[in-house]
Amino acid sequence: MAKEITSRSEDYSQWYLDIVNKAGLACNSKVRGCPVIKPYGFAIWEAIKADLDRRFKETGHVNAYFPLLIPKSFLSREAAHVEGFAKECAVVTHHRLMNDPKADGVIVDPDAKLEEELIIRPTSETIIWDTYRDWIQSYRDLPLLINQWANVLRWEMRTRPFLRTAEFLWQEGHTAHATRDEAEEEARMILDLYANFVEEVMAIPLYKGEKTEQERFAGAEITYTIEALMQDGKALQSGTSHFLGQNFAKAFDVKFLNENNREELVWATSWGVSTRLMGALIMMHSDDEGLVLPPKLAPTQVVIVPVPKANDEINLAVKNIMTALKSKNISVKYDTDKKKRPGFKFAQYEMEGVPVRIAIGKRDLANGVAEVARRDTKEKKAIPLNGIADYISELLEEIQNNLFNRAKKFRDESTHKVDTWDDFVKVIEKGGFAYAHWDGTTETELKIKELTKATTRCIPLEPLPQFGMEGEGKCILTGKNSKQRILFARAY
Repeated sequence: MAKEITSRSEDYSQWYLDIVNKAGLACNSKVRGCPVIKPYGFAIWEAIKADLDRRFKETGHVNAYFPLLIPKSFLSREAAHVEGFAKECAVVTHHRLMNDPKADGVIVDPDAKLEEELIIRPTSETIIWDTYRDWIQSYRDLPLLINQWANVLRWEMRTRPFLRTAEFLWQEGHTAHATRDEAEEEARMILDLYANFVEEVMAIPLYKGEKTEQERFAGAEITYTIEALMQDGKALQSGTSHFLGQNFAKAFDVKFLNENNREELVWATSWGVSTRLMGALIMMHSDDEGLVLPPKLAPTQVVIVPVPKANDEINLAVKNIMTALKSKNISVKYDTDKKKRPGFKFAQYEMEGVPVRIAIGKRDLANGVAEVARRDTKEKKAIPLNGIADYISELLEEIQNNLFNRAKKFRDESTHKVDTWDDFVKVIEKGGFAYAHWDGTTETELKIKELTKATTRCIPLEPLPQFGMEGEGKCILTGKNSKQRILFARAY
């Protein structure tokens, strides 16, 4: 197996694409921006989906499914929403094709034009809130806590697998509440749910915060975000939760009778994460040998390779190891493929990011040991077969923690408190988060972006612990008063 990939230091963008390709995560299709997610990549997405779905259901949410196609008139009902998505919408205008000998092929049937054009969903707020009008009549119908696993289409001009694609997979939660406080509490609860998942399972450290008005979701009153820092020093928005106020309830006339039999508009949230998390996973932990997966997300946590090939004695020893590992709910694969040499297999599983590899041969058996290699540090040890399952169980936990701590150390060392424009520019050029004062105006925000290509990533919900409590200051660009520091970075 040719395992060579472009070095991160040489070309980070190509390094990323090489891993997507050679680790078997995805490949291009004939439709620009609509990649094929290959079985190994989809297995990782299924692990993400399963864990999140469990968390949603534990907090009282249920799954439903809403239409892919949305009447065009729906988008115009919420002005900010249509303005935010209009440039990304794909439109269905006809419902039939026909053969045309003159054109030597198939054309759109001009007599099959739709009475109303349909939008392929870029997000589902409008079709869902039109449905909620029929579902919600009384305070007894609230709260309505619905999640949807689906695909969406946003016509992106520049695409990159997982990070920014025209079609992508995601979940989108849409909830309705009787009070503002309840809806705001929901939006914050989901933000914490996302943050706990990404940090605990994906081993990616985050900053939690609120988006500025300029960066908010179209149609939201408040957008909360989790922001991560990739190895190249660029930020990645990894999930968002929105307090929508009553904007969509007004647009779609969704009302309920309260306990006093008075009619009120409902309060709303929406929230989502997508296959963009796959991009974060790749860029956060991987190295020049390929993908590195945290054990909690790895489709295969342990792979066993016979050296140089399997025999009855090795098979018996491996059977015992696998039984012990599976009893601890550790996923394990025994690779007995005779067409590939052990060295080829080692390179393949390194590329795929399998957390732990066991190599076992005749000499190992004679000594009562097996060679255990960990993917994160590439360290190898001879471990006694007696008790090897206990060792690997602890090792997987150690790898999970090491990946998080390593990423957190990088994130913290790449987050800089800056007080001058020159220092701000230096941090942005080098890569990382600049923790700086801003005067709170969109004009200044856009000017900073124009000058440095850095955007406001979030207004932290709490002061960053490494810098302690701090009050007001002066904007790094204008010198005007600033209430608090916020995070800036160049971003994906």
